[in-house]
Amino acid sequence: MGTIVGLVSLSTVAGMLVTALVTPTLAATGMAVNGSLSVFENLPSYIKPDALSQTSSIYAQNADGSQTLLASFFDQDRQQVGWNDVSQYVKDAIVSTEDPRFYVHGGLDVQSTLRALIANTLTGGITSGASTISQQYVKNILVQRAEAITDPVSEKAAYADATATSTDRKLKEMKLAIGLEKEYSKDDILLGYMNIALFGGRVYGIQAASQYYFGVNANALSLPQAASLAAMVNEPEGLRIDDPANIDANKARRDKDVLSSMLKASAITKAQFDAAVATPVTPVITPPSTGCQTAVNGAGFFCDYVKHIIENDPAFGASPDDRDHALATGGYKIVTTLDLGLQAAANKAESDYVPSSMPGIDIGGAFVTVQPGTGKVLAMAQNKSYSQDPAADQATNTAINYSTDSDYGGSTGFQNGSTEKLFVLLDWLKTGHSLYDTVDGSNNQTFTAKKLTNSCGDTVSGPYVAGNDTGETGGRASVLSQFENSVNNAFLNMASKLDLCDINAIAGAFGMHRADKQPMQTGLYASVLGGNEVAPLTLAAAYAGVANNGVFCTPIALSSITDSSGANVAVPQSTCTQAIDPAIAQTALYAMHGVIQNGTATRADPNDDTPHFGKTGTTDAEKDVWLVGGTTKLVSASWVGNVTGNVSVRKTVVTGGNGTDVYSGLSRLYVWKEFYKTAADGAGGDSFPFPRQSTRDTSTPTPTPTPTPTATPGLAPATTEPAATPSATP
Repeated sequence: MGTIVGLVSLSTVAGMLVTALVTPTLAATGMAVNGSLSVFENLPSYIKPDALSQTSSIYAQNADGSQTLLASFFDQDRQQVGWNDVSQYVKDAIVSTEDPRFYVHGGLDVQSTLRALIANTLTGGITSGASTISQQYVKNILVQRAEAITDPVSEKAAYADATATSTDRKLKEMKLAIGLEKEYSKDDILLGYMNIALFGGRVYGIQAASQYYFGVNANALSLPQAASLAAMVNEPEGLRIDDPANIDANKARRDKDVLSSMLKASAITKAQFDAAVATPVTPVITPPSTGCQTAVNGAGFFCDYVKHIIENDPAFGASPDDRDHALATGGYKIVTTLDLGLQAAANKAESDYVPSSMPGIDIGGAFVTVQPGTGKVLAMAQNKSYSQDPAADQATNTAINYSTDSDYGGSTGFQNGSTEKLFVLLDWLKTGHSLYDTVDGSNNQTFTAKKLTNSCGDTVSGPYVAGNDTGETGGRASVLSQFENSVNNAFLNMASKLDLCDINAIAGAFGMHRADKQPMQTGLYASVLGGNEVAPLTLAAAYAGVANNGVFCTPIALSSITDSSGANVAVPQSTCTQAIDPAIAQTALYAMHGVIQNGTATRADPNDDTPHFGKTGTTDAEKDVWLVGGTTKLVSASWVGNVTGNVSVRKTVVTGGNGTDVYSGLSRLYVWKEFYKTAADGAGGDSFPFPRQSTRDTSTPTPTPTPTPTATPGLAPATTEPAATPSATP
């Protein structure tokens, strides 16, 4: 009798609840509420759906203007879509199964609610929810809000409150569902529900679910596929079909509940029902491109560079954690400057000549290309695979980007050797000297502080004697010849007639800086022979500035960003400044053209109709070797070195991916040559006219003939080392 009396009493209260407050038609009239409904007084009457956590994606450019996905980042794999982007089968399946009277009730299904109240009273617990789609949508909104809380304790409490099996939670959902239906149309609510719903794991929303489980967009789902996905919303983890053990259970619910409900609602015909039931559940699992390790054409390191650009930009949040969260939830579409054709060519050239590992040497190789005049980074390749997995083979995998600064996922840089001589040459020309001046490059020279000038720093701390590469005598020759052959003592001698401060100022104007954030060393060795640790991207951008008539443009990797609403987000822009007089830049280009034709980089010459320029560089013990240069359209830095040790890379024979044996010290030349010959020279390039006698002389000289290179041409080993067997010449 007590149970019956309790049931009658509860039914009376429920009737009052439904009649006076819950049924939207009467609730809208504002009629008086019985005191027994005071539980509602402190509840909000309206809930506004929040912006959903959405997947952010990074794209590369194709030659035809299209875009290719490199990688995605998400806490929840979700792509919010519009009403017309979802198959009608999905809409009918969810409504027929989850809430058949969705389009006629006002947020609360009275019949289902009363039935649930009676069942729950008889069992003494909450065994039936009778939630409408509007109520489920409210619950999902509250769960999303809880999961967005960054404090773990607060997040846990909010999640428990949003998912509690209690009468209070159900009453709250009822009232909020009614308020929701007063503000939004039925279609808007159904669409919001389909976009927010969990479909197992980290798959949220109908679009991501369609792509993950069946490899199609939500508007292309077949009836059986739509019914399988609709079956999941009731039990996402137990019915997800990426686990073969769940296939039978999913099919059972699909057939007995979803398809049967659709047939009962006349959403499908009997023939469609029979055909769908006869169709097996056949998932086509298509994992999303999660993280930079999935990037195509070896672009994982460029992708990581882009990720670090965003993580370093206060526009995306006040702290690094905030920026990471924004990237994982903001639904950004990030279009980069990467040219996939050039990236593929760079990646192939790198793998053709630089092995990912070799005995006794922590071999590293990097190749990065910048567009003069825009600063756009168009390619970024490396000899190892990108991976952040600590279990991956560390000899062939790394997350360290050899091309960038440490702040952008890179290393602490590599000494750039004789590529620094370009800035000595620029100051030599700026101070009125000529390429045709004669300078002494002999080995018997000693440099002391008394012989040197540095108006803003140190020079040397004692007598300094530098040798020329392979012990060559150097001798007296034109600056042009000494530059082509990269004679150390010739440039130390030139620097003694200049101000080291001015040389370093020119280097700084072209963006030269250390990769480890430390101040640049400005003494004789660093200023002339490249003793600072720099990133390949820094060198490529500097040389691109010379190719751009002396106008240096800071490198950029982002073309555009839009947020989840399609609104544009400001991206860092390249800043271009005139770093040196155009006439001086053109003279330097002419000298660097000679390096490719007659000097230390002849093996890198593609020997096609495109004019090239460049400068080699080699450090002490030949730990790092370089070739930087290109055309007036595309400029690249090619580096090969020993990443963590001091073992020379010069005379070690390696076999690249193309099966050719070469000395690893020559690899950077062959990588550069292959890239330009097979891809980059398609962009063309301007010629390098004869320079004036000096920057103070406007006459046009007859150029001094360049001597034929000897067997000991200078720092870089391009023409001093014999080819390995078989022939190393491509």
